Amino acid sequence: MTKVPQSLAPAPALDPVAAEQLARRHDLVALGERPPLGRYLVDVWKHRSFLWTLSRAETAAKHQTNRLGQLWAWLNPLLLIGSYFVVFGLIIQTTGTIHNKIGFLAIGVVLFQVISSVINTGSKSIVSNMNLMRALHFPRALLPLSVALTEFLANIPAFIVLFLVMIVTGERPSVEWLLFPVSILMLVMMLTGMALIGARIINISRDIGNLIPVSLRLLRYVSGVFFPIAEKSHGLAQIILMYQPFALPLQTAREALMYDPSHAVHWPHWAAQAGWSIGFLLVGIVVFWVDEARYGRG
Repeated sequence: MTKVPQSLAPAPALDPVAAEQLARRHDLVALGERPPLGRYLVDVWKHRSFLWTLSRAETAAKHQTNRLGQLWAWLNPLLLIGSYFVVFGLIIQTTGTIHNKIGFLAIGVVLFQVISSVINTGSKSIVSNMNLMRALHFPRALLPLSVALTEFLANIPAFIVLFLVMIVTGERPSVEWLLFPVSILMLVMMLTGMALIGARIINISRDIGNLIPVSLRLLRYVSGVFFPIAEKSHGLAQIILMYQPFALPLQTAREALMYDPSHAVHWPHWAAQAGWSIGFLLVGIVVFWVDEARYGRG
C-alpha cells in the first residue's frame, strides 16, 4: 500500500466549538446571519471606499448617453427653474407677496428634485441590484447609502446654479449663506434614513413601490415648493404644513439664501429639521439592519 505523504494528508476537521471560536476571532459570521448592529456599522465604515467608488460611477453614468454629456447637470436645473417660474410665478402666481419669486421657486424646485430622486431610487436600491448582491458580499446598507451620496454629487452643479440664480435675482451673499451647506447636510441625512426605510419596505412588497411617485407628487404640492406656507394657511394647518419633514428643508434653505423679513433665520425651524434628520437616520439604520440577512434572496 502506498503511503500518503504527511504534507498531503487532509488536516483534521475542527469540532463545532473550535470552528465557532475561530470564526469569532476573525470576525466571520455564518451566511444568512445578521451581524450585531455595532459590528454592522463598523463593516459599513470599512467599505467606505467601495461606497465612494460606486457613487462616483453612478454619478458619471447619469448623463453619459446624452450628446451634451455632463452639461445637462447644469442645464436641467436651469430648465426646471425656468419652466416652473413661467407656470407658477407668472401664470398661476402662487408665490404671493414674495419679493424674489424666481429665487423662491428655484430653491423649492431644486431641493424637492433631490428629495424625489433619493426616495424614488433609494427605495428600489435593493430590488434593482439583486445581481450585484448575489455576486459580492458587502453590507447591503451601502446600496441606499450610495443613492443618497450619488444624488448629492450629481446635484452639486444644481446647487452652484442656485447660488448664481440668487445673485442674478438680487440676493447678496451674507453670513447666513454659510447655513445653506448645513441645511443640505441635514437634508441628506434625513433622505438617507428614508431611503433605508423605503428599501426594506420595497424588498418586502414591491407593489408598494408604485405608491411612492403618487405620494411624492402629493407632497410636492403641500410642502411649499410653489407657495409660501405662511401666506396660504393658518392656525394648526400652518404649523403642520410648516413643520412636516419635506417642508422644513425648503424653508431653512430659503432662510439661508433669501434676504426677506418673511425668510429671516428662525431657529426653531432649524432645530426641528435637525430632529427630523437625526431621527430618520437612526431609525432608518435600525429598520434596515433588522432585515439584513434577507436582502438578495428574492
